[in-house]
Amino acid sequence: MSLSLSRLRAVVLKELRQLRRDRLTFAMILGIPTMQLLLFGYAINMDVRHLSAAVVDQAQTQRSRELLAILAQTQVFDFERRLRTPSELAPLLESGRIQAGVVIPPDFERRLATGERPAAQLVVDGSEQVVQQAARQISVLPLSALEPARAGEVAPGMPGGGIEVVSFYNPQRRAALNTVPGLVGVILTMTMILFTGIALVRERERGNLEFLITTPLSPFELTLGKVLPYVGIGLLQITVVLVLGRVIFGVPIRGSIVSLYAAALVFIVASLALGVLISTLTQTQFQAMQASTFTFLPQLLLSGFMFPFEGMPRPVQLLAEVLPLTHFLRLVRGIMLRGAALSQMWIDLLALVAFAAAALTLATLRFHKRLD
Repeated sequence: MSLSLSRLRAVVLKELRQLRRDRLTFAMILGIPTMQLLLFGYAINMDVRHLSAAVVDQAQTQRSRELLAILAQTQVFDFERRLRTPSELAPLLESGRIQAGVVIPPDFERRLATGERPAAQLVVDGSEQVVQQAARQISVLPLSALEPARAGEVAPGMPGGGIEVVSFYNPQRRAALNTVPGLVGVILTMTMILFTGIALVRERERGNLEFLITTPLSPFELTLGKVLPYVGIGLLQITVVLVLGRVIFGVPIRGSIVSLYAAALVFIVASLALGVLISTLTQTQFQAMQASTFTFLPQLLLSGFMFPFEGMPRPVQLLAEVLPLTHFLRLVRGIMLRGAALSQMWIDLLALVAFAAAALTLATLRFHKRLD
């Protein structure tokens, strides 16, 4: 078979002209990489900064205040609360209101002088890997400004006058305990948005949409009908991930299983509503897949699953707060690893409910407009 350059050229020109007429696809080809490069290049920062923290200073001496000043200068922690006893740290860590706590014992001065025991204690939320990374930075912090005579003799973070790190909820610092709960949200996001993102588009391309329009179904009933079958699929997926995570990786569920599934149900509905909204905004299955990918990547990279949420600039953090995966990661990690109750994280649950309601409303209005 001979290759005809003229025929090949005609086909190539035809595809280019067709692409030029398809304005949405053409805009995606140029717009998606440009927007993602600018957004992620500006937002992604591996440095951990401004973790919410509390202080228990039982020594109340000049040197204890100097230690807190040294820790504050690192900008790793923002000391937002001052507590009286170490026992007050546990409920704050469990609810996610703080991510770390510094405990300075009453005999802080003697510990510095003798070097027999750790001078201070850093208690961290081990359910988040980025917090453990920050703790490692602090554990090697030299305390020469506090004890110049012992500089270079005592290894900070080890017994002998340094800072002892205590990891709540993940004392072995196993990576699976941080990764598996996050993967629950990532897998649901990827599959739910993609499944429903092409739902109405597929119906239109197959010619079934005209048949559905002739039925007595209202736009809301049709939209809800598109969503409900995938709710069961999403619940099945989360069950598979949780069972495999428990059997293979030993990831526990310390909180209520009912609370976990309730949070997952709201998140699934929010993701499906976003997918249906995408299907009302696109013309072809290819466009729907591209748009689904465009919404998936920001959630993956900005939610705190892969990169430190606290290391992102404040405007990007505000953008991430709009994304449902950001709130679900906090919920699933809080319930599974810290044993937190939904009542302790009601703000994140409310944010998911609000997103789901808004996306479903917009999708219904868009679909109603198409019917008109």
